[in-house]
Amino acid sequence: MTSTAPRKKLTTSAMIASFADPGQRTTSAPFGHALNRLAEERPEIVGLSADLAKYTDMHVFRDAHPDRFFQMGMAEQVMLGAAAGMAEVGLVPFASTYSVFATRRAYDFLCLDIAEPGLNVNVVGALPGLTTGYGPSHQATEDLAILRGCPNLTIVDPCDSVDIEQAVPALAAAPGPTYLRLLRGAVPTVLDEYDYRFELGKAAELRTGRDVVLVSTGLMTMRALQAAARLEADSVDVAVLHVPTIKPLDTEAILRAARTDRLLVTLENHTVIGGLAESVASTLAFAGVGTRVVPIALPDEFLAAGALPTLHDRYGLSTDAVVARVKAELGGAPAGHRPPAVWPADPAPATA
Repeated sequence: MTSTAPRKKLTTSAMIASFADPGQRTTSAPFGHALNRLAEERPEIVGLSADLAKYTDMHVFRDAHPDRFFQMGMAEQVMLGAAAGMAEVGLVPFASTYSVFATRRAYDFLCLDIAEPGLNVNVVGALPGLTTGYGPSHQATEDLAILRGCPNLTIVDPCDSVDIEQAVPALAAAPGPTYLRLLRGAVPTVLDEYDYRFELGKAAELRTGRDVVLVSTGLMTMRALQAAARLEADSVDVAVLHVPTIKPLDTEAILRAARTDRLLVTLENHTVIGGLAESVASTLAFAGVGTRVVPIALPDEFLAAGALPTLHDRYGLSTDAVVARVKAELGGAPAGHRPPAVWPADPAPATA
């Protein structure tokens, strides 16, 4: 009689682990190193942190440029107000904290102190969407919905280390305020295998395909590419359009992708409310394009705490879940598959 080794139990550390797949190529702290390189060229670059330098990769900049780093403590509103003052005198601040604190706690300061006067302050939010297992207090599943309505604000959701490294100098060069959804720590390196360059406000077609087009942003572009390769083995030809800039949105690229008879699926590490799916849907509606949009996103609810791999499976962000959803839409999914995200239900019609 043979025995099999018990499956390794996911421990608490899996709640804060990288979302990178086992064995995947990664780059350590790409944001911190990119900011450090930029600061070597531009003496006006400064860094601020709300007591989270180590956890937003700002420690790399802090250690290299201690005279240009400002530790503001657990006071996100003060941090953004101070960053606004620095920008007023010609400095270019990068202010880092967790996304939940930058958006939920400090929105008024971001809006009125920074965005309204159009200051060059770059807000860097770590743990966007479902990139931590520590529950709703730390999962910024609605940050895009909160910030998309803020005038003057540029919003970037990078896929990997390549995106981050190229986005940092582009954000510093942008004249107004920006918000970067930060992927921290050991960040997957994916886009170097494609003919890709980050360009602010532009989407990039990474793969062509005649059957399905996956319009994705953030870490879900990595999953879209993985799903496309898996589906290709089943003779499903899948295109991937990466949308790193959520605002301003590359509406021309989205309309080109939609004006075909392909299945159009959006993928985002964000609630189905107010993010990429609704941005794409409104783009099509305003242009009079009647293409149906299938959203793969987080549900409109507060999420559970737990190990990241388990949560990504549960809420539909894993590659397996993406493949299953696409197959379901094409009519070939296994029975009983629950779609990971749906639009809010319409109210039932009134009866006489």
